Amino acid sequence: MHRVVALVRPVQSTFELGCAVEVFGTRRDGTAQHYEFEVCTEAPGSVPTTGGYAISVTRGLSALDTADTVIIPGWLPVDQPLSALVRDALIRAHARGARLVTICSGVFALARTGLLDGRSATTHWARAGQLAREFPQIRVEPDRLYVDHGDVATSAGAGAGIDLCLHLVRADHGAAHAALIARVMVMPPHRDGGQLQYVPPPPDSDGFDGLLEWAEARLGTTLSVAEMAAQINVSPRTLARRFTDQLGVGPGAWLLSRRVARARVLLEDTDLPVDTIAVRVGLGSPVNLRRRFRDQVGTTPGAYRRTFRG
Repeated sequence: MHRVVALVRPVQSTFELGCAVEVFGTRRDGTAQHYEFEVCTEAPGSVPTTGGYAISVTRGLSALDTADTVIIPGWLPVDQPLSALVRDALIRAHARGARLVTICSGVFALARTGLLDGRSATTHWARAGQLAREFPQIRVEPDRLYVDHGDVATSAGAGAGIDLCLHLVRADHGAAHAALIARVMVMPPHRDGGQLQYVPPPPDSDGFDGLLEWAEARLGTTLSVAEMAAQINVSPRTLARRFTDQLGVGPGAWLLSRRVARARVLLEDTDLPVDTIAVRVGLGSPVNLRRRFRDQVGTTPGAYRRTFRG
């Protein structure tokens, strides 16, 4: 069993800790449990939180000595230095092979160990400038949701912590198992780490004149980007610019993502053969569906269906 230990401190962010608890520490009926989850702190006892209540933490830093993954779920205030005991415990855990993971402001604690020197990392976009100024030896990537080097991994703010945790589950136990956990959490099964943290909102409530709903209703056809552009009387180039500005992706990528999302629903909820599903979502053939599905979900349609049926 893979041991995940979250290192908390006063005042602990409840949401960032909750991200780790939901993915690694929550037992769910019908879902295999591959992780043991525990919380530790430098001074065991009552730890105040940002929610206005305290949590009781009984384990001290010795819990890190047997952890396979150590998570730092936020570090507030971010200018709070590491004690020598915490720094040594983190470095010792890393040296024996533990994976060190940070959520949001937790990167400031990991940065103070020196383990991120010469590497790329990310954090919440509002704190990226401060991280770069205080730790110029780190290549800060403010537009990424998460950065994973295998032995150390960092995520952007709040919700991106869930993306990183699901990414780690995917790496440990496969995309189908991660997708199952994501479904129970009502989360997207996979957001790539390179996805933008922040996309400006559309200038109005219907920036595409109903195009998205129109396209969703036609996923089972050979709908093209050119046909989408013609529907709202713009050129494909103009449509591409609107999609990129308002959704952060091009119309072709958006259309493909919707086709794969529809395929996921059919795999979960029906017994339709894969070749029938491929036609129903507009991907034409089972070969094309398998290729696109693996690219976006990280596993095959058959493996995905077996996980949910299991």
